[in-house]
Parts: sequence; structure tokens; C-alpha cells
Amino acid sequence: MKTKIMKSNFKLLAVIAFVGITLQSCNNEENIELNAPLISNFEYGEGSTHTTDKIAYKGSDIHLEAEINAEAIVSKITLSIHAHDLTTEDGEEEWEFEKVFTDAKYLVINPTFHEHVDVPANIPAGEYHVELTVTDELGNSTEVEGHIQVLDVVTLSAFSIDTTVARGKDFHAEFMVDAVHGIHSISVDVHAHGLTVGAGEVAWDFEKEYLGSYHEKTSVEFHEHIDVPATAPVGEYHIIFTVKDEDGNMKEYETHIDVTV
Repeated sequence: MKTKIMKSNFKLLAVIAFVGITLQSCNNEENIELNAPLISNFEYGEGSTHTTDKIAYKGSDIHLEAEINAEAIVSKITLSIHAHDLTTEDGEEEWEFEKVFTDAKYLVINPTFHEHVDVPANIPAGEYHVELTVTDELGNSTEVEGHIQVLDVVTLSAFSIDTTVARGKDFHAEFMVDAVHGIHSISVDVHAHGLTVGAGEVAWDFEKEYLGSYHEKTSVEFHEHIDVPATAPVGEYHIIFTVKDEDGNMKEYETHIDVTV
């Protein structure tokens, strides 16, 4: 009889111990804290060539890629691109980009982020801030950030243009042209507004499209001499230099020159 009681007590203790261990195991599982996602190898650059040099061109796109290590399933990936205090020129608009990605390919444990973002052609060139945020289903989130330079596809620099010229002579104009997609043409337009045409004078407008040594070049110095007729009225003339690239993008530079006797 005593033996049966001892066996019953032993079984009871065993059950209690098993239940205790099971409850403790469940509690431990509930208390496990998963780490926030890790973002590595975050790279971005000009889209068409998948560069990682952190530049992009207006009217083109940005390639972005990152590896994500997540212990819990990813719930969303947020991408933000914006600038601070860039000056907008005529025809330009401020640009901010923000998108929340919830594609099925990203709502997994360890996704690879890979996207292309279009860059408007009418935004200011300059430095833009890039932020990538990954959030998992537990609410943990991680952010990485950096900067990208948005550049014009056509840039003009190093201007050296005469500001006065005697009629019957010529004036010189030179400047550097850099065109990512190659130069199609460089045009010069010289004209006046409201000048009085005196005796023996003839109203003068000059327009010419230059191809020759400039066509299809990606970097070149424009250097030309423009003749001013001896009969041109004296006064101020407006000059517009227009560079058009092979994709139809255009860049203008405007200045003035005084024609003297």
C-alpha cells in the first residue's frame, strides 16, 4: 500500500514538473525579442549605367539597391528623396519623392531592395538627401541615409565673351560645353530691340547654328568670332547661346553686347 502511494506521489510530481517546464518554455518564447532589420550595401547612382557614384541626371533616373537582413518579416520599405534650400530657376519646380513599397517581394525575411526612380527634367540641380527606412511586422525599423548630386545633362561654364565691339569688327565668344548625351548643335542669336536705324544703317540680326567640330562631342570648348556689319545700328544687342544635345535637351545662356562706332 505504501509503495502504491509513493508511486502515485512520484507521478504527481512528474506531472507538476512537466507542466512547470512547459509553462516556463512558453514564457521564454514569448519574451524573445527580435532585432531590428539590418540594411547593408546601400548603393545608388545614375540609373541607365547602374553606377554607384552617387550622381544622377535631370530627366533620367536613379538606381537604388540595398541588402536587408530581417529577423521578422518586413512590413514596408519607405524611400524619401528631397533637397534643402535649392534655388529654382525659371521653368524649374521643387522636387520631393516619397514612396512606401509593400510589394510581395519585399514582405519577406531577407529581401533585396532594388528600384529605379525617375528624376524630373525641370528640377533644380544640386544635392538631394536620400533616406531608406525598413520596418518589420513587430514595428522595429532601421534607417540609412546619404546624399546624391542631381546634375544637368548639359552644362555651360568658363564664359569669356566680349562686352563691346566696334561695328565693322568682330567679337569673340568662348565657353565650355559638357553634354552627357553628346552635342547636337550650338546656336547663336544676336538681336536688338527698339534701336533707331540711322542714315546709311541697316537693322542687324544674326542667327547661326554651329555643327562641325561640336557635333556629337560630350565635352568641348565653343570658340567663335562673329562679324558685326559696318552698317549695324549702334546700341545694345541681346545674345542667346543655345546648346541642344542628341536627346533634345537644351541649355541656354544669355548676355548682352554693346555695338559702338
